[in-house]
Amino acid sequence: MLLLALSAMWGSAFLFIKLGVASVPPATLAAARIVLGALILYAALRWRGLTLPPVGRVWLPYVAIALVGNSAPFFLISWGQQTVDSALAGILMAVMPLTTLLLAHFFVAGERMTAWRTGGFIVGFGGIVVLIGPDTTGGVSAPVIAELAVLAGAVCYAANSVISRCLIKADFLVASTAVMLVASVMTVPLALLLDQPWTLTPTAGSVVAIVWLGIGPTALATLLYFKLIASAGPTFMALVNYLTPVVALLAGVGLLGEQPGSGALAGLSLILLGIAVSRRGSPSA
Repeated sequence: MLLLALSAMWGSAFLFIKLGVASVPPATLAAARIVLGALILYAALRWRGLTLPPVGRVWLPYVAIALVGNSAPFFLISWGQQTVDSALAGILMAVMPLTTLLLAHFFVAGERMTAWRTGGFIVGFGGIVVLIGPDTTGGVSAPVIAELAVLAGAVCYAANSVISRCLIKADFLVASTAVMLVASVMTVPLALLLDQPWTLTPTAGSVVAIVWLGIGPTALATLLYFKLIASAGPTFMALVNYLTPVVALLAGVGLLGEQPGSGALAGLSLILLGIAVSRRGSPSA
């Protein structure tokens, strides 16, 4: 149930981002969801009787993760989804575990690229090539630059998973709260400068979508993520890589009436096949 809940939150996030950017600029959307997520995590931190670390060098990893794992991808994905359908955005995000394999090969001890992992990466990369082809959205393709922005967000998430594994040693709730607070400091000034949010007139739908993004996919999903790893282990957690893009696809088609073309479906199939192949023969598979 935790896995399904987490997959539903992460997979449906692209639908809510699409609703949010309908009347709220990307920088403001990213800042709002981060600030709301930070407030919720800080309340959970205090409820557990924990405290943030003192200001000093210990915060440097949190700064790196806030930039790579929150501020940059939240903005890039929101910016891309101004033109990219939510279903396609979710499919593009499926490349994250494959990118993580490649980065881990260079930066994480004991995570070398095996023949299976290399083969899986090649198959998944073929899926990316298909995704950014002319048939991605049934003949009405979004600009390639927007698709690449969403793809860059996926790369940021992959890099963040490697950085977190190498640098974070503190309690997960302390680390998550610290990261979200730093991300707030990064994104709020940017939103104020670029968007002048006090001049915006967002629709009720966009406001509700952004509030849920802060509560669900940003704050609650963080807590569920670490709870799932603690209770079921990282191998079981890896199933979310298969479920999240499928949830995004179903949500976009079923609730927004999006019509991804054959290229999008073929790309998703290749990426999921690449993930499966890359995990074959792995000690944790």
